[in-house]
Amino acid sequence: MASKQFARIESDICTNRIICNWEKAYELIQQVSKASNSLESLSKLLLGEKKLEEHLDANPPNEVNVNKARTDLEDAKKSLKAALDGTLQGTFQLEVKLLLGKLLHAQGSYDEALNMIKSANIDNISLGKHSNRTVRLVAEAYAVKGLCLEKLTSKDSSKRLAPDCEIIECYEKAGDISIVQLQQRDKILKKNLTMGSNVSESFNSSQQGQIGSVLEIAIQRSSIIHIQNGDLLAGIGRFRELLTAVETRSTQNLRLTLARQLSEVLLRGTCNYNYTLPSNHRLGKLKDKQQPERYSTNSSFVPKTREDETLLLLLIAEALASREAVLERTPSFEEARKHSFDNTTAVYDLLTLVLVRRAQYDVLCDFFEKALKFSFKECHIWYQLGLSLMSSGKHHRALQVLRECVKLDPQHATAALLAARLCFEHLHLLEEGIEFSENVINLGEDHPQAGRGFLAQGIGYSLQATETKTQTQRQSLHHKALQSFQRSYDIDSDDHLTLYHMSLQCSLLRRVNEAMCYVQDALQLSSQHQHSLHLLALLLSAQKKYKEALEVIQVAVTEYPDNFSLLFTKSRLEERVLSVEQALSTCKKMLDLWKSLYDTDSDGETRGTGLIDKLISDRRSLAQITLSEYGDKDSARGSVRESLAASRVEQALSDVASSMNSSYAPNQGQNQAWFLQAQLWIHLGEFYLNMEKLNEASACVKESATIFPLSHQVAYMKGRISELKMDYSEAREHYLNAIAINPAHIKSLQHLGQVHHCLGNDLMAEKVLRDAVNIDPSSSQTWHDLGKVLESIGEFEAASECLITAVSLDTTSPIMPFSILPRILQS
Repeated sequence: MASKQFARIESDICTNRIICNWEKAYELIQQVSKASNSLESLSKLLLGEKKLEEHLDANPPNEVNVNKARTDLEDAKKSLKAALDGTLQGTFQLEVKLLLGKLLHAQGSYDEALNMIKSANIDNISLGKHSNRTVRLVAEAYAVKGLCLEKLTSKDSSKRLAPDCEIIECYEKAGDISIVQLQQRDKILKKNLTMGSNVSESFNSSQQGQIGSVLEIAIQRSSIIHIQNGDLLAGIGRFRELLTAVETRSTQNLRLTLARQLSEVLLRGTCNYNYTLPSNHRLGKLKDKQQPERYSTNSSFVPKTREDETLLLLLIAEALASREAVLERTPSFEEARKHSFDNTTAVYDLLTLVLVRRAQYDVLCDFFEKALKFSFKECHIWYQLGLSLMSSGKHHRALQVLRECVKLDPQHATAALLAARLCFEHLHLLEEGIEFSENVINLGEDHPQAGRGFLAQGIGYSLQATETKTQTQRQSLHHKALQSFQRSYDIDSDDHLTLYHMSLQCSLLRRVNEAMCYVQDALQLSSQHQHSLHLLALLLSAQKKYKEALEVIQVAVTEYPDNFSLLFTKSRLEERVLSVEQALSTCKKMLDLWKSLYDTDSDGETRGTGLIDKLISDRRSLAQITLSEYGDKDSARGSVRESLAASRVEQALSDVASSMNSSYAPNQGQNQAWFLQAQLWIHLGEFYLNMEKLNEASACVKESATIFPLSHQVAYMKGRISELKMDYSEAREHYLNAIAINPAHIKSLQHLGQVHHCLGNDLMAEKVLRDAVNIDPSSSQTWHDLGKVLESIGEFEAASECLITAVSLDTTSPIMPFSILPRILQS
């Protein structure tokens, strides 16, 4: 009966050692040792083991903790030495030596640790004949041996105690044996659970039983040394081998680390040229029977490219990191929560690099939204989510996220500037954009982003001035904008974007000579800045130097051949300097360019009558083509297209109404590509009107109408055609329709005033033209028309002033309005 009880206690001791319950194992041996003095040495072994493991759990073995280990582990050392000198034989004596080697390593006695491990003769041990705890100690002994050899070699580089291959072999054996041990331990615990033992439950509730810092370092170091020695393929192969081992409950965090590290190696250290596909070869140093169990690859997905493998690794790491995330917010979990967050953030940052290259912004948004459940107060995650939403075109949500980001970290200037950019460029929230820029300014002029803060503020004031109808308020806002730009320049005189905006602001105020100086300075700092080149061309045209302006725009188009805004201006200059035939040739190239850039990405969506395909395939110039020859065959088809386009009225109105205050370059989204094609047809139609080819102009307007039937520019062009036909009543209706869609469309207001004048309604003409002057007081054509109307009603003094103003403004009027240039925060 006593022998059965002892056997049961011995089994419990063994099991508690497996699950790292040192206190319980020592209590059990104390119960037995009181009845038998022969077990005193085993009791000392377990006492020394208990003290050693508890110390290492709290103080990982490293250079920082060496002095503490020398003091705290003296009692453990004495107990283990007493056990070694006692009556222990066989496996227990082996364990004592391995524990002493581990202890000496923690105390920094690397030579003694090596000698102790050497005396254990671990190379000749048959693992299958030993307990799970012994196998664990053997694995740790190999890890300690590798660490000691590496430490001693680094201290005295003149003495190579062991080649790198021996160190790597120690680490690889340590990793393989530890994985074998953990897989065996899971099986033992599963068996105990099946038999109703409560040991597994105590393991589940325990924070112990992890792989251990020594083994974790050894497992990671094997791959790293391969890579440091230039053997990249061996390092990657070792990573893959470790990741294919069957997972245990203790290797989940390690698998996360290995997956992240391998993804970093693939991202930073490999390319498609030197990438090798995963294979079944093994680098392990153990016999086949002692190899870790591995997942079967028969029905598994095997990556075929570097990008696929990297993404797969990061998806695995993300799943593990999210599962292990610490959600508890109490102070006692602060350290664990921080560690979990750092691991997760590292994975998400790498995922960002991979998914951004694939332009999979929506997927990235989903990941960051999921991450907010455990990091809702972390500004970094909010910021990354905001960037992802911006990239995916979800501007309203992006602004909400960036607001939260600025709220969490008021010092985050970049987030505030991005929020201001969204307000100015996409959401038309000018007041809020100015508030965000002031948040940056309030950080102080010593802040690195202070200059950009004043720049954003100036852009906000300038945009407000464009929309203000009161002359006094408009001038005040223009003055504020210039002051902000000047402050930005004072802080950072090497920012070409500040000089560009100063030049643009002076251009809007028709201070052409001053604007010319600023834009030249901007181009000296950044000679290839497309918007500065465009502005320089417009300023030269304002000085009536059309030939020089065309030369500049040709240089800009050579550098940026896909920029439609530059091409629009180029065609206008060609009409003025060369011929309208040359301008039409440029228009045809623009249609061809649109088709090559956007038609292949239309996702099966088709708009228009197909006229663009016929024009591009026709080798004749547009000046020789009669567009009506294509119109009759497609009239029925065109009506169908128009009815389809009418279903998109709301989006069309939103896009077209904002077109006058932006450049011609389309924003993100397929709808903007179609809007650009509609702009191209309107632009081409204007050339035909100047040539008095009304049928061709009508065909262009009809094509634009099938894309956006309720565009204000379509209505305006219809009015122009009716006006040239002297059908003033119909022209007036078209212009009224255009103004109903976009009340700020200057050209519609100008021609509506002219039509009223032709119809004899001078009072209405005066009202309409004064409204146009309030919207854009820099238009010489509006002042000229207003002067003519006032002259016809007998107000000669006022008419004279208007005509003088028109002449003055005409001397500084560019070939295209300065307002087509973007007011942006990015270069």
